Amino acid sequence: MGKRILILNGHPDATRKGLCGALADAYAEGAVSGGHTVERLDIGTLQFDLLRSQSEFENGTAPPDIAAAQEAIRRAEHLVVVFPLWLGDMPALLKGFFEQTLRPGFAFAYRPSGFPLKHLGGRSARIVVTMGMPAFVYRWYFRAHAVKNLKRNILGFVGYGPVRDTIVGGVATAKPAAMARHFDTMRALGRAAG
Repeated sequence: MGKRILILNGHPDATRKGLCGALADAYAEGAVSGGHTVERLDIGTLQFDLLRSQSEFENGTAPPDIAAAQEAIRRAEHLVVVFPLWLGDMPALLKGFFEQTLRPGFAFAYRPSGFPLKHLGGRSARIVVTMGMPAFVYRWYFRAHAVKNLKRNILGFVGYGPVRDTIVGGVATAKPAAMARHFDTMRALGRAAG
């Protein structure tokens, strides 16, 4: 039986498809061919403000687009997050999306002592990051900071595991054959819901 997959295109530009959108499409195509159910959210099309206080984070009402995203997250057994590396991290709008959606009460619950109770356990995730630099430079020299942060401090914090990653580097100078391999990889990962 197939998995329920949610694909988040974390590129904030809603006016053009771009590489992140195309990689998300390839993953979705593979997932559907593998018998999985796919939902998709494009962060750039959602309407929400950035949070500005702890009180708003803990007690504020989620805007309609965020409430709908929370329901999609709740339904999904596997989450795929695709985003471009901007200034060494995820775009601010994607970070703002996670702050809005992964609030206390929905994604976790505080406890009197110890770590919070994780509400999104039993789900896996795949992080796909695009960048201009070669992937090995990002992993070796920069230690893949943005990937580690999303993996451990955001998704892992609320219960996702395992969380795997795919880094698509050198995109500015990549030859068509190299890009074709990336799309083939995305389709294969989609078929396997991996």
